[in-house]
Amino acid sequence: MDAGSNGEEPVSWDELYNINLMPSELFLKFRKEVQGVRVGLNLEFYNAPVNEYQAKLVLKPLSPDRRWKFIYEPVHHDVHILSKKIPITKFLNLQVGVGHSFQLHTTGWKWKLTTCLGGNGISRIRNKTSLGLFPGLDFRFGWTADYVLPEITGAVGTGEPLFNMNSGRLQASLDRVEAILTHTSS
Repeated sequence: MDAGSNGEEPVSWDELYNINLMPSELFLKFRKEVQGVRVGLNLEFYNAPVNEYQAKLVLKPLSPDRRWKFIYEPVHHDVHILSKKIPITKFLNLQVGVGHSFQLHTTGWKWKLTTCLGGNGISRIRNKTSLGLFPGLDFRFGWTADYVLPEITGAVGTGEPLFNMNSGRLQASLDRVEAILTHTSS
């Protein structure tokens, strides 16, 4: 690899393309469907930036047009009611919620705009991929890819190189692994 037109030293392929397969979040979710409502117990383990554990009790309707979910966090003594993600455009979603902290004796609301695209000057894809092993056991993988596409440039008579190639960059990571166990009444 040649130095770029900005005079920087070439970097190694390891610096240009990096894929991290060690997830920073591990979730174990137990779900039970009871009379049109899914009751879930989520055990969430976070590895970075600090080791942390959370447990959540989640209730949400099973209907296809479900519009909310209820979350209780016993460790933090918090209760939340969140809307489902409301599509604003093909790639932009809005979610709103109201919550109460029993420890702090406060009630408030929050909103969140999310997208699978975007980043800080770098193109980013964030996505979740599901894999159903058999009925009642699913795995979901949350992954991120930050990338700069390769670029080939050149010039004649300008003092710039005749041929210049920027090989692009890729930083991909497996951020979350979820094991989801669902019990359905037959």
